[in-house]
Amino acid sequence: MTLVVAAVMAVGCSSGPGGLGEKRKPAVLTFTPANGTQKVAPDTGTIVKVTDGKLTQVTVADAKGRKAAGSLAADGRSWRTRWTLAPATTYTIDARATGEDGKQVAGKASFSTLTPARRLESGMSPLDGEKVGVGMPVQLLLSQPVTDKDARAAVERSLEVKMSQPVEGAWSWVSDREVQFRPREYWATGQRVEVIAHLAGVKAGDGLWGVKDRSLQFTVGERHITKVDAKKHEATVTEGGKTVRTIPVSLGKPGDDSYSGIMIAQEKNPAMVMDSATTGNPGEYRTPTKWNVRMTYSGTFFHSAPWSTGAQGNSNVSHGCVNASPENARWFYDFTRRGDIIEVTGTTRKLRFGNGPTPWAKSWDEWLKGSALGKPVNAGAGAASATPS
Repeated sequence: MTLVVAAVMAVGCSSGPGGLGEKRKPAVLTFTPANGTQKVAPDTGTIVKVTDGKLTQVTVADAKGRKAAGSLAADGRSWRTRWTLAPATTYTIDARATGEDGKQVAGKASFSTLTPARRLESGMSPLDGEKVGVGMPVQLLLSQPVTDKDARAAVERSLEVKMSQPVEGAWSWVSDREVQFRPREYWATGQRVEVIAHLAGVKAGDGLWGVKDRSLQFTVGERHITKVDAKKHEATVTEGGKTVRTIPVSLGKPGDDSYSGIMIAQEKNPAMVMDSATTGNPGEYRTPTKWNVRMTYSGTFFHSAPWSTGAQGNSNVSHGCVNASPENARWFYDFTRRGDIIEVTGTTRKLRFGNGPTPWAKSWDEWLKGSALGKPVNAGAGAASATPS
């Protein structure tokens, strides 16, 4: 339904561009949804059009004054919202236009969006304001499974990435409840990134609608890459391409092989208890450890192991973790931030994609196959840049 608003005025004659005797017409505004419409699907969008004139002002706002982003067409005759609208919300449209007769027309309409049968909530990582390593992905975690390809595409279209140094990147689905973003190559040091999930009003399934937007900003720290060689029993730690420390290590013994692959530092814990029960082997060991840097969800850590210093640098004796001396482990713990790259080579066990944030376990082409849109994102510039049209 639409609402039409026209100026009430006398119409005269002029000798304008169309020639003598041509009548200049007043502007006529049309609103979609129409005034008073209820239970509007939030992904319908809001459109304001004008005939015989050009729009000069359009705002769409909720009862708290929060404005919906939108864009004006190049010819000035239509305006539409950029993102979906929030469910269970009443919006007011205010618009002004100037007609061919030079007179202004003002119009107003209000409408309400539907209340969802099911709600899609979300969480995001990294933390807002965090400084991360060059391998850190963006994780969008969802409260409900999203399985339909069209619904996944709708979710991806709602995700906006802005960068201080724009590079190519892409979203890829890790599971029905998680989609991640990574750049094609590692992040550049100093990169500033803002991610906005415009999820409010996104239809993600039968009766399932996003109810709240999410956003975060993060910066990228120095390029920390650690290469762990299981055959040489050493970890080479670099910063900005220069080696800053070589650490003797011991990896997983035969039968408990460590994972080979490109991992990231997922979290840090100064003290914890390593318990074999968490890997399905209760009673095998329960050992307090210090200076723990997690590498996989399944329990691979780079940590202090004073009991294996004799093996570090010459043999692999651990249960799958990367063992280092207390001094080296403390140094590595202090040096490392979440998202730093840790690459392990020389073992017979390959890292499984999804065993933690593991975006670098896939090639770029493989990563793109996990996108419902099937194409990369050409991210916008500047964390404070305007919303693109």
